[in-house]
Amino acid sequence: MPRRASIGAKSAGQILKMRAAGLVVGRTLQALREAARPGVTTAELDQLARERIAEAGAVSSFLGYGAGFGLPPFPAVTCISVNSEIVHGIPGDRVLVDGDLVSVDFGVSLDAWHGDSAITFVVGAGSAPAEALSEATRQAMWAGIAAARVGGRIGDIGHAVETSIRSNPARYGIVSEYTGHGIGTQMHESPDVPNLGRRGRGELLVKGTCIAIEPMVTLGSAANATLDDEWTVVTRDHSLAAHWEHTIALTGTGVWVLTAEDGGEAELTARGVKFGPLGE
Repeated sequence: MPRRASIGAKSAGQILKMRAAGLVVGRTLQALREAARPGVTTAELDQLARERIAEAGAVSSFLGYGAGFGLPPFPAVTCISVNSEIVHGIPGDRVLVDGDLVSVDFGVSLDAWHGDSAITFVVGAGSAPAEALSEATRQAMWAGIAAARVGGRIGDIGHAVETSIRSNPARYGIVSEYTGHGIGTQMHESPDVPNLGRRGRGELLVKGTCIAIEPMVTLGSAANATLDDEWTVVTRDHSLAAHWEHTIALTGTGVWVLTAEDGGEAELTARGVKFGPLGE
């Protein structure tokens, strides 16, 4: 999706508002994962997300997006991408079947501040390669999150994501055309957060930096194409794809994962990274 201008580092109060939005996002994604089973359509999952948005008094970050950028307005509140669809899949009458690899990307704004996250999961019983691809992508996301620190650079994150994927025995493809991003009162702000990079390069990470880190990884080639709907991005070789994302904030004491229920404490602690929540 297109990017917009940055608003800079966020204050503690602003980060707390983003945490509230992030919890709506994280809890909704968990509900969608639990509801996804053979026989359910992607439109039904999108409807469930709409209901959760209404219950929370939030606003969809996705619905109608793109109209100001020469794209058709996105018609749903979720991006649901299945199997060879990498990102921006449009929910519809597709019926999920046992073994489908599903990525759900979801964002809301609450009190004008955004949260954005994505998960990938297998419907029912999946193949070992599909499960391994999703887990490798999730691990790469956490490697990127663990590399984010005040005084570091954006390139540190991309380098960590890339290194995590490249170190896997499987020959996965890293999608480079779509990146993570800054986030705040707009869903997409600068800077871009690539999933490849060199340490010590790129924008300086400062206290109050809020970004979304989101690797997209394929089981084959990373070459991709956009379908005629102008949104859905698919692998050219029809290989499976996975997508994981979290919104994070860099605080004065460490990293706070705004879209994780526990704030990322378990994953960060396991990696020796300082967990930096603010008072909720």
